[in-house]
Amino acid sequence: MKKSGVVLGAVVLGLAACGGPALAADLEERMAPPEAAVDFATQSPWQVRVRGLGVITSDKGFVDGIAGSGLSYSDTVVPELDISYFFTDNIAAELILGTTYANIEGDGSIAGLGKVGKTWLLPPTVTLQYHFTDFGAFKPYVGAGVNYTLFYNQSGSGAFTNLDVKNKFGAALQVGFDYMLDKHWGVNFDVKKLFLEPEWKVDFNGAPLTGKAKLNPWLVGAGVTYRF
Repeated sequence: MKKSGVVLGAVVLGLAACGGPALAADLEERMAPPEAAVDFATQSPWQVRVRGLGVITSDKGFVDGIAGSGLSYSDTVVPELDISYFFTDNIAAELILGTTYANIEGDGSIAGLGKVGKTWLLPPTVTLQYHFTDFGAFKPYVGAGVNYTLFYNQSGSGAFTNLDVKNKFGAALQVGFDYMLDKHWGVNFDVKKLFLEPEWKVDFNGAPLTGKAKLNPWLVGAGVTYRF
């Protein structure tokens, strides 16, 4: 009995000696802390985007004193740059920069008068955004803010001269998302609605005309995001 007990003990010790390294490695792997997930919000608060932007206007407006008069405007595709600053993981401010043009056409009862003129627009817009952070690399956001549109390089067409569309403040609403490919780079899709209805005036064969241009454009953009 004593001899068999000694043999059994030796076998147990041998198995322990052989399996010890594997068991230790397995235990170390189980005890190691999990790899930290990439936290995109721990980076610089600055972010920039470059987008291609479709400017889709609302074809509404009128000439004062002419019943049934209307206006229509050309739609355009232009580049856009925006700069964002994150105050917290969720709250950011965004400055949107870009410029475009609009051809203005007579519509409704004045459709036969043709093209009224052309103007360039510089509509810097600032929005305050809320970014949702519970979806990993997918980062949707909503925003609201203010727009100030400057009209420049204005010119009448044909019998229309001295076109003057007045600079105007307006409200802005925004919804979009970034999909981050890594800590810095991502892709972006964004939709904004500007509420923009400037007063305007023009001379037609020397007679002054006034009215309101109800542009109210949709700005639909897609592009690239870079987080510093």
